[in-house]
Amino acid sequence: MIVSSIPILFIDLVGSFLMIVLSFLSLQLVFKLRKQDRDNLIWTYLWWICLALSCFAVSRSAGHILKDILLMGGQKRIWGIIRPYSGAINTTMFIVVGSVTLFFERIWIIYQLILKDRLALQSAHKELLFLNQNLEDLVEERTNALVASEHKYRKIFEVSKDMIMVAAKDGTIVNLNPSGYNLLGMNSEDDQIENRNVRDFLADAGSWPRIVASVESERSVENVELDLVTVDGTRRRILLGGSMADDVDNDEEIIHFLVKDIEKRKVMEEQLAQADKLASIGELSSGVAHEINNPLGVILGYTQLLLRGENSASERYSDLKTIEKHVRNCKAIVEDLLSFSRKSETDKQMLDIHQVIDAVLIFVQHHSHIEHITIEKDYNPTVHPLLIDEKKIKQVLINLVVNAIHAVGEKGYIQISTDLSEPTNELLVKVKDDGHGIEPKYLKKIFDPFFTTKSTGEGTGLGLSVSYGIIKNHGGHIYVESKPGAGTTFTVTLPTALTLPEN
Repeated sequence: MIVSSIPILFIDLVGSFLMIVLSFLSLQLVFKLRKQDRDNLIWTYLWWICLALSCFAVSRSAGHILKDILLMGGQKRIWGIIRPYSGAINTTMFIVVGSVTLFFERIWIIYQLILKDRLALQSAHKELLFLNQNLEDLVEERTNALVASEHKYRKIFEVSKDMIMVAAKDGTIVNLNPSGYNLLGMNSEDDQIENRNVRDFLADAGSWPRIVASVESERSVENVELDLVTVDGTRRRILLGGSMADDVDNDEEIIHFLVKDIEKRKVMEEQLAQADKLASIGELSSGVAHEINNPLGVILGYTQLLLRGENSASERYSDLKTIEKHVRNCKAIVEDLLSFSRKSETDKQMLDIHQVIDAVLIFVQHHSHIEHITIEKDYNPTVHPLLIDEKKIKQVLINLVVNAIHAVGEKGYIQISTDLSEPTNELLVKVKDDGHGIEPKYLKKIFDPFFTTKSTGEGTGLGLSVSYGIIKNHGGHIYVESKPGAGTTFTVTLPTALTLPEN
């Protein structure tokens, strides 16, 4: 009986020993794997399982070996005492293994969630990195575009020939471009426009509330014609347009204005109207002059015939001389009318304008009492000969110089200068005096026929009108600038050989 149980005991002993060895080898292997990757929950779980199984293997194998030794030694009673304890230890180890498995099952679920969240975070991190890299490129691209746009619009703001102005609703000027400074007669480097008010530069300060009201109701205003007053008091006509814009930085409503200087355009329109009016009057004057000239010639002829038979000391002779004088005056007016109507022929030649001016000054000095009037000449030596009608140009210059003499009175200063206009290369002849000047209300009428500011009997009012026609017939222009008490400047422009049209 004992012999027959030896193989079973052997197998039990060997199996118990191998169980201990294998459980510890498994525990050692899991320990190494866990040490290599402590964040891996699987290795932690297997380490606890192997540890519990190793304890169970030791407990069970030790119990079996002890049982076999006691039974082979005949100590069955002692085994009977130890057996319950050995079973309790084995049961406890199984409970530990089961508890570890159950515990780690919940841990595994949490681990899967954590792993899922980790993967999501890694994916989000990659996306954020990708977006961050692209965002930097996009921001850089957008920044470059904004810089280029700001540079472009800043360039437009700076080089615009029209005034660009930014102002608050109360009229405070926020910003102004260089053309605006020039229009206002200011220097952008020396003068500070900020915090000045638009009303300061408007001839009619009451027009500002109307502009603001229009902008508030329509959000914009277009083509408002106003008079602008520069810092030196000069008035310039402007065309104003503007629109409301919200200042995102200050949460304040501001208005952007575009202001066009239409002074030259208005002057040109007035000159065109003047030319049209003079042309109409010229046609009428031509017919009237011819109709009057014939009877005047008859009257003058018969008057001279009667004078031949009269005694120069008689009263009748004096009356006839009076008739002759006034008839000649009438004929002079008729000749002016004919010149004004531009029906007379012209004889243009290449002449030195400086010699023509000198001849006019000599003539004026011989026939006028100007001993106390200083006449100064300022010639540009680079001026070449012009194609002009000498007699007619002399007539214009005599008229301008005589007007200047009348303006300065018994004592004054007159300057005659010549120069070349840089943009057009035209000749500029200026007759400037320091006389009493011309009232602004008369400036628009100064070239009208029969208009004069002189006293009755001192002028016919045709001098400037005739001069205007002569200069126009030469392809030039004539302008006047004057202020009461500050003198008058007449500017005559004539085409040079470089500006004459080719045939």
